[in-house]
Amino acid sequence: MRFEHGGSSSTQGAASVPVRPRVAAQRARSLKAAVTIALLHICLATGITQAQVASPASSGPGAPIDNPLGIPDIRNLLPSATSGEGVSATLQILVLLTVLTLVPSILVMTTAFPRIMIVLALLRQAVGTPQLPPGQVLLGLSLFVTILVMTPTWQKIYAQAAIPYFDSQMGQAAAFEIAGSHMKDFMYRQIDRAGNHEDIYLFLEYTQDREISREEPVDPQAVPLTVMVPAFMLSELKTAFIMGFRVYLPFLVIDMVIATILLSMGMMMLPPVLISLPFKLLLFVLADGWHLVVETLLFSFV
Repeated sequence: MRFEHGGSSSTQGAASVPVRPRVAAQRARSLKAAVTIALLHICLATGITQAQVASPASSGPGAPIDNPLGIPDIRNLLPSATSGEGVSATLQILVLLTVLTLVPSILVMTTAFPRIMIVLALLRQAVGTPQLPPGQVLLGLSLFVTILVMTPTWQKIYAQAAIPYFDSQMGQAAAFEIAGSHMKDFMYRQIDRAGNHEDIYLFLEYTQDREISREEPVDPQAVPLTVMVPAFMLSELKTAFIMGFRVYLPFLVIDMVIATILLSMGMMMLPPVLISLPFKLLLFVLADGWHLVVETLLFSFV
């Protein structure tokens, strides 16, 4: 508001103008105080750390350490790597962490998991319910069926390779060779059962850079893992898609029959999937479809 009189105008201006500079000055003082406190904390922390490093008493394994995050000190629980036992335990922990990191890749590449997961996913698509069962349910079912199928092979690896290695009765190279031998036996059995020897010859020809006769016998133990694993994966993909086609076929027939009936009745605008879904679910439940599919998957690895 503007006042006509000079006195009133100057009084109002004097009361309102200094408000913003005062707020700015308060904020500047608060910022300086915060910076000063932060610098003091840094100086104190630096002084404490230097004192701990310079102190000769802080060099022992049980001495306190600079631990602002409160992480538990497990130095007294693990053996130190100054003796043979300590080095062995440290290497075992390193190998265990490495194996745990590679477990998903090993599970996907060298076990029955890809075939089971692909067939169950195609079954879900064939029924016409792409969101049911949920992906977590199919993943869990595939995982436990895979564990059931792979248990005999894993038991051999554990008894003949893992236990002697952890008991220091066998070297790491020998343990890995025995474990790889059992895994190659399993993978070659599935390739031979499916009749997909062409996949092995394909990768052998690429590795050896020569043409291999299809009459030449293949020794599974002489085939390196770099050849057996991709050949096994190609074989599993081919087998899974063949099984998925066989599962898909009855539901496809139902879709075609429903579409023909709707077309003959003149209901061309009505989606056939909407009508065929209850019939497919009814057929699947009456035939005990989940039991049959899982049973087929299990006996396909025998």
